[in-house]
Amino acid sequence: MNVLLAAAELTPFVRTGALADSLVELSAGLQKAGHNVSVVLPYYRVIREDKSLKTKRSKIRFMVDVGPDQLSCEIREAQPLNGVRVFLVERDEFFDRSGIYGVEGRDYQDNAARFIFFTKCVVELAARMENPPEILHLNSWESALASALVRSRNLPLRTVLTPHSLEYQGNFWSYDFGLTNLPDDWFSAQGVEYFGSMNCLKAGLMFSDAVVFSSERMVGAVQTPEHGCGLDNVLREQRAKLVGIPTAVGLEGWLSEGGSFVDQAAGRAKNRALLEKTLGLDDGGPLLVCVSEATEGRGLDILLAAMDRILAAGMRLILLGPTGDPDHLIALEVAIRKHRRRFVYREKFDEKLARIALTGSDIFLLPGPVEPQTTWLRRALCRGTVPLAMQCEGLLQFVRDWEPGRDIGHGFVFYNATEDGLFDACRRAGKVWADPDSRVCLQERCLGMDFSPTTQVERHVALYERLLENRPRG
Repeated sequence: MNVLLAAAELTPFVRTGALADSLVELSAGLQKAGHNVSVVLPYYRVIREDKSLKTKRSKIRFMVDVGPDQLSCEIREAQPLNGVRVFLVERDEFFDRSGIYGVEGRDYQDNAARFIFFTKCVVELAARMENPPEILHLNSWESALASALVRSRNLPLRTVLTPHSLEYQGNFWSYDFGLTNLPDDWFSAQGVEYFGSMNCLKAGLMFSDAVVFSSERMVGAVQTPEHGCGLDNVLREQRAKLVGIPTAVGLEGWLSEGGSFVDQAAGRAKNRALLEKTLGLDDGGPLLVCVSEATEGRGLDILLAAMDRILAAGMRLILLGPTGDPDHLIALEVAIRKHRRRFVYREKFDEKLARIALTGSDIFLLPGPVEPQTTWLRRALCRGTVPLAMQCEGLLQFVRDWEPGRDIGHGFVFYNATEDGLFDACRRAGKVWADPDSRVCLQERCLGMDFSPTTQVERHVALYERLLENRPRG
């Protein structure tokens, strides 16, 4: 299929964050899978001045309406990147500047005009390409408005939006709506208007055919006020089109080194010995590790309440990272003294220690709802560390409760967010750990979970195909 991806950043052309990395990874993967893939982004000064990036003017030129003005656009083309064609929208007035979004910590005042122009050029390019795209995949607010423009023109292509971050929405005052040249009634609650302003990301959520987040857990979380960044009510209205596709973002350097399971088990034993020596832990009993970032500090009250019982049951526990609550420090200090050499707490986060702990531990403990990005949970699974988690929305995509009778599952799930619920799950895990065959089975299943870029590509392709199958005729 033909796919055009639009974004404000792409490695190595321009990068301010993970968006640029994830886009180059997805586009290259789609191209490798046999699809015809192109990417379009603005022709910034930083690209123009980079001598290693060879670009040339294409034959594609056109005019677009931006409010009352007709502005010309020339499309440049860079050398293919991993086989992917890269188009650049050139207009010096908007993009020949020292900053990408602004300078000295301030956004450019005309960002609405800049990216409305870019978005219109994306749609016009899609309509003029020799092999027109069937899928237009938009990334973040800078290109999100394209879905509304496609819908308004009834163009024969499907649109997908990946927000990447709901914090940045492209929210501009109502006057800027005139630059879109959309009908007046599109500035409404059913259109691009949000609390009296024009919201580009909301437009993408409303008019895209599908919206992709980094996990099913994230899909559930963004529909709440806590994580929806003010758009939770819109996301709840559009929940039927929300999709969770796990990414490899956050796993750089964390993926298993490969090799046979025997080799990986030897590496685990080596890391466990190093961990025990470094932290002064006693030998013997399942070793649990809990990273406070993995649950954003939630669930620690339950853990502290159940800690005496967990450690008395023959387990050992490592807690890494700040708890976020000064009242926890007293309870933690008491636990350190009471369970010396069985419990270790490190308030200051140390990534090197976390890497050793995640590989050397037996169980990754999540006493509260996993954080929406599921970064630490995915890291644990990639290292073969078996998860013990509290049930929350979207968890099933990553953790299935171990049911030996049915021979399914790869972790332990507790459903009652109480001290007893957590302790029962830990006790059950301890019994399973006493059986070497069950322990090896769980570790192998965790290592078998695939969060590679290849799997991400396959899931995107499946989404694209489903959208094209449901495309209305005529």
